[in-house]
Formats: sequence, C-alpha cells, structure tokens
Amino acid sequence: MADITRYPFARHLRGRPTAFIQHLRHGRVIHAGTGLSFWFVPLNAVLSEVPVDDRELPLLFHARTLDFQDLAVQATVIYRVDQPDLAAARIDFAIESLHGRWRAAPLEQIANMLVEAAQQQALGLLSTMTMAAALSDGVTALRERIESGLTADPRLGETGIKVIGVRVVALRPEPEVERALQTPAREGVQQEADKATFERRALAVERERAISENEMQSQIELARREEQLVTQRGTNARRDAEEKAAASEVATEAEAARNQRLAEARAQGIRVVGEAEGSAETARLAAYRDLQEGVLLGIALRELAGNLPKISNLILTPDLVAPVLARLAVVGQDVSKKS
Repeated sequence: MADITRYPFARHLRGRPTAFIQHLRHGRVIHAGTGLSFWFVPLNAVLSEVPVDDRELPLLFHARTLDFQDLAVQATVIYRVDQPDLAAARIDFAIESLHGRWRAAPLEQIANMLVEAAQQQALGLLSTMTMAAALSDGVTALRERIESGLTADPRLGETGIKVIGVRVVALRPEPEVERALQTPAREGVQQEADKATFERRALAVERERAISENEMQSQIELARREEQLVTQRGTNARRDAEEKAAASEVATEAEAARNQRLAEARAQGIRVVGEAEGSAETARLAAYRDLQEGVLLGIALRELAGNLPKISNLILTPDLVAPVLARLAVVGQDVSKKS
C-alpha cells in the first residue's frame, strides 16, 4: 500500500520498489513506474497500484481419478505481475487517494483465475490416471501439467501475469482408502521387522548354544584335567608308598643286620669270656690239685669268709658248727677227687 500524505490543496504519494504506480489525469498517463514519488491533485487524479513482487498462492482442491477415487491435491503456484500496465488495464488495481487502499480486491481476482486454471489442468490429468498411478507417479506429472498449462493459458498472458513455478506438495486419498493402501506396506514392514526379530532371536539362540558348547567343552576339559590330576596324585602316592616301603625295608634289613652283628658280638664276647673263665678255672683247679688237704681247707674257709656278710658278733654253737664242718668235709673230698 502506497503512503499518501495529505495537504490542503494537494497530496503526495510515495510508492514502494515492489509496487507499480500509475497516475492518470483526464485519461492520460502522468506517472508510471515502480518506486515513484510525486504530487497530485486528488480531484483529477486516478491512481493504480500493481504489486510486481513474486507471490505464492496455496491451492487445495479435490479431484477424481479414473477409478472414481477422490484425491486431495495440495499445491503452490508462484507468480508475479510481469506487465503491470496491462494488468492495470484488465483488472481493477485502483487505490483511494485518501488512504492508498485498493477500492476492489484485485489479488483475489488473480487468485481465482490461477486456482481455476490450475484445477482444470489437474482434473484433466488425474481423470486419466488410476489412484495407484497417481499416488506413485502423479506428483511430478501433475506439477509439470499445471505449470505448462498455466504458462500456456491465454487469459493469464493477456492479463500480464507470469507463472514462475509450481510445487505439488501432496496427493492424499480419503482417510479410509489411505489406511487401506498403507496396510500392505505396513504389513510388509511388520514382516520385515518380525523377520529381523526372528533372525535376532535365532542368532541369540545360536550364540547361547555356542556359549553352552564352550562351557561344556570347558567342563569336559576340566574333568579330564581333574582325572589326570587324580591319576597323577595316585601315581605320586603309590610311588611315595613304594619309596617309603623300600626305605623301611632297607632300614629293617639294616636294623636286623645290626642286631645280628650285635648278637654275634655279644655271643662272641660271652664265648670268649666263658672260655677265659673256663681256662682260669682250669688253671686254678690245676693249681689246687698239687696243694695239700689242709691248704685247700684254708682256701675254702677264706672264700667262705669273703662271701659272708659283715658280722659284728658271732656266737658259735654246736648246731651251727656241725653243718659247716660237714660241708667243708664234702668240699675237701670233691677237691681230692678232682685232683
């Protein structure tokens, strides 16, 4: 909207760089162009303001396919007024000289023209396509059809409107049909997910089986090594017992040999002592053999006195002396016999 400043007898208009201003006086063009600034008298001035910037027009309409399915088309048309003087002559872009506002709704008129032209092109194309084809390949084909149709529309060209581009945002069927169409894809995705889940579970089971086999192999190896350990311990114990038995046998044999040698030594000593005592006794008897009976009796009394205990007081009675004398007599006879 242009800026208009009011003064007592005249007014001043200041336009914008994106707006084409046309000033007519008595049917003649006084000022025309973008970004203008000029004075005018409101009683004899006719002002028009045509926007020349790029504008986007959203479109939303329904179309029917070849198989009688309803599709919602959502698109955007980008356009601009390429020939503003021609557009000002075909569409009412007049503005008030007081506030600079449009007297009519020119942009709505342009929008209606574009919507009708785009809808006509879309309906013509979708009526020859099935819903499945439209949903799979219809976006690109529809965009190209609408763009080419709007570019070739003679009414738009005569009005000075240029279509810069078309964007088709979406083609949507009815909710029930859309859910029905999504079901196979969802089922396929679910099947792939189930397959991945089953494969993951199978892989987990396989890994668990491998782990169990490894544990079992470890247990078998451990049991085998324990068996080897028990066998080795038994062998070591048997070898230790054999060594101890052999050592005990050697010790016993050595003890027996030592005892035998000691017994032989003791027997030899006893034999030597006996022989010596026998020789001494023989020598002594041989010495006694040549002695007289009285000497032998004295020796016997001396031996007897040496073997008697110590006597402090001795009382000899006939009862005591008689047996001693008898004994001495016997000893003397024996000696005499030996001699």
